[in-house]
Amino acid sequence: MAHVTREHLDRLLERALLADDHESLARRLEALVEAYVSGDVPRAAILILAAEAWRQAGQPARALDCFQRAVDDGGDTGVDPRAGIADTLFELERPNEAREVISAIRERGEVSPATALTVAETLAAYGDPREAHVWATEGAVAAAPDSEERAALLRVRYLIRVDLGLPEDEMDALLDLSR
Repeated sequence: MAHVTREHLDRLLERALLADDHESLARRLEALVEAYVSGDVPRAAILILAAEAWRQAGQPARALDCFQRAVDDGGDTGVDPRAGIADTLFELERPNEAREVISAIRERGEVSPATALTVAETLAAYGDPREAHVWATEGAVAAAPDSEERAALLRVRYLIRVDLGLPEDEMDALLDLSR
């Protein structure tokens, strides 16, 4: 049985990064989830970290499983785990399924700025800059004015606008204020 603290998790992540062994990290994180009893890090957040480690290890199918387990767990993660599912589905060349997941995120409403950022980056990376622009704009509007999330969303939005050949607008001017 494990009581997972942020400090414990940070040490585990640091060791894994130094060893550059994403598969081992993913396995350790999944073991933590299995032994989880309590802690200041929600089980779902640990599952998302495991999913990202599986992706880094080149095992997107294992990542999908962890993302889905995070969805099923329902714990607070900051970023909707379905955004990771969509990104992984694009990686697996399953774009129709990825778009269905993104539609489901939108339909649920109340998308966090962090989720909007993840979806915007995914859509931009996989060839849908117009929809990425919509997500980045909505996320920037919803984010707290001086937050890092808003600054990141404004940066992504600006880069997307440049790619689309759009002129600068009032929100682009906010980017200079957030630096």
